[in-house]
Amino acid sequence: MEVRELICIGCPLGCPLTVRMDGEEISVSGNTCRRGEDYAKKEVLSPTRIVTSSVRVKDGVIRMVSVKTKSDIPKNRIFDVMDEIHKASAEAPVAIGDVIIKDCAGTGVPVIATKAVDKA
Repeated sequence: MEVRELICIGCPLGCPLTVRMDGEEISVSGNTCRRGEDYAKKEVLSPTRIVTSSVRVKDGVIRMVSVKTKSDIPKNRIFDVMDEIHKASAEAPVAIGDVIIKDCAGTGVPVIATKAVDKA
């Protein structure tokens, strides 16, 4: 039996979770709501993350714009996503929500701007 200790990020309480995995059976304890159990199972079976970074802006009033993946990606693809983000650039003006990369690193998830940048 494998046991993992996690801190839930499903709500502001931050419950300490204990996940016990015995073959196909997974049990979660320590959660005070259903979100904790859902989070723990997802984290041990298929962990995902939102990636945030920044991209160069051509002809902008500032040189960089903050970006993030529009939804979570598999945790094991973070470095692939970051490699593609570091190679990307945007042309000013940039608006919040603009798609900077349509399908980042083949994940099917777009990278979007989280800040507006006016043209210089």
